[in-house]
Amino acid sequence: MAKIQDDDKLYSFCKIFVDHHTRRSFTRFHVIGKENIPHDGAIVFGANHCNTLMDALVLLATSWKKKVFIARGDIFKNRRTAKILKWLRILPIFRIRDGIGAVRDKNGDTIDQAVDVIHDEVPLYLFPEAAHRTKHSLRQLSKGIFHIAIEANNQFGDVKPVYIVPVGLEYGDYFRFRSTVLVSYGKPINVTEYMKEHKGENEAVIINNLKAMLTERMAGLITYIPDDDDYDAIWELTKILSGHLPITQRMQLNRNKRNVAKILEFKDKVPEQAKALFEKIIDFTKHRKEEGISVKSVAMRRPLWRTLLKTLVSLVGLPFFIAAAFVTSPIWIVAWFILNNLKDKAFRNTVNVCVELILHPMIMATGVTLLFCLVPWKIALLGSIFLYYSYVFYFDYSEYVRLLTSDWRWTFNKSLRKEFNELNLFKRRKR
Repeated sequence: MAKIQDDDKLYSFCKIFVDHHTRRSFTRFHVIGKENIPHDGAIVFGANHCNTLMDALVLLATSWKKKVFIARGDIFKNRRTAKILKWLRILPIFRIRDGIGAVRDKNGDTIDQAVDVIHDEVPLYLFPEAAHRTKHSLRQLSKGIFHIAIEANNQFGDVKPVYIVPVGLEYGDYFRFRSTVLVSYGKPINVTEYMKEHKGENEAVIINNLKAMLTERMAGLITYIPDDDDYDAIWELTKILSGHLPITQRMQLNRNKRNVAKILEFKDKVPEQAKALFEKIIDFTKHRKEEGISVKSVAMRRPLWRTLLKTLVSLVGLPFFIAAAFVTSPIWIVAWFILNNLKDKAFRNTVNVCVELILHPMIMATGVTLLFCLVPWKIALLGSIFLYYSYVFYFDYSEYVRLLTSDWRWTFNKSLRKEFNELNLFKRRKR
């Protein structure tokens, strides 16, 4: 009987194609911490789930190696869909909301298959939060990942160790195409070693302890903000204090983490002052968004000169943008139509990637064929290169102009800048 982790030539070919388009959907795609992945045992990876299907696509593109994923069981109800998902190397896991019968009857088979996958040393990826959420925080982790690791250890832990490796996904923006992503692999949890040291403990206690360890390690790999009433204010403060300079994603993450720690310390030491500041921040955020001003424009030094320089750059790129917008119009028109009818904003990036993945190759094939049939080969070659980068350029230029417009609004919005200056944020940071 064929296993889900068996080699498949069509799948391997498609993976190269999909990985390429996933990576080009970000301005920066970076992976760190691979040295933390053990090479002497079976591994289950646990990642935060903050950006719908993009999370799986990003993890898939981190290496050429085959990977198996586990997803929520309700999407497997349709037989044809289930068959496609299995071909995509996705196993179902059912939750209580899917019915006690489904959990009892079907999860056992999934756990057996999952154990077989990691026994063959094929990476198995789970999202222990069990549901996506576009927040720099973590839901309470479900038990599935720990049941799999413990069962694997029971079956072959005496032959090879079983590990749970935490993974952190840090996006520059959850909703905008061509943002940035940082994938961080953290220090592994040696489940086999832990089980040996806690032989007498009840399995429920062991799972709770492993859950606490994994939660802590996952939180350490992302910009982690406690999910309480102050979340929005703290995240806005973090974005302002950290800035959005052209630095590496790792530096941006570390800067975010330092500023979150300072804000939480401030909240703990002087809760009344923090509460008053958070209320002002929420008001400022509301006014900023009403004026169509990005947080990236806030706290610019010499905003007028910077904005003038950026305007000159935009004028140079305008002719190329017009050409790129024309040739890629089928992509952005289809994406615009779908996005306008999208109920869950969290799927915006997923929609953009999928539409580009399907339509861009069609445009390339048609355009390159016409170019080499109608014009000299040198011009056709240049045109083909332009076609390849056209949608990326179209999107990056659009984002550049969006932020430029925001910069102009911020430069001449004296009342909002006064409101911001009265917050004294940078004075607080220097103390």
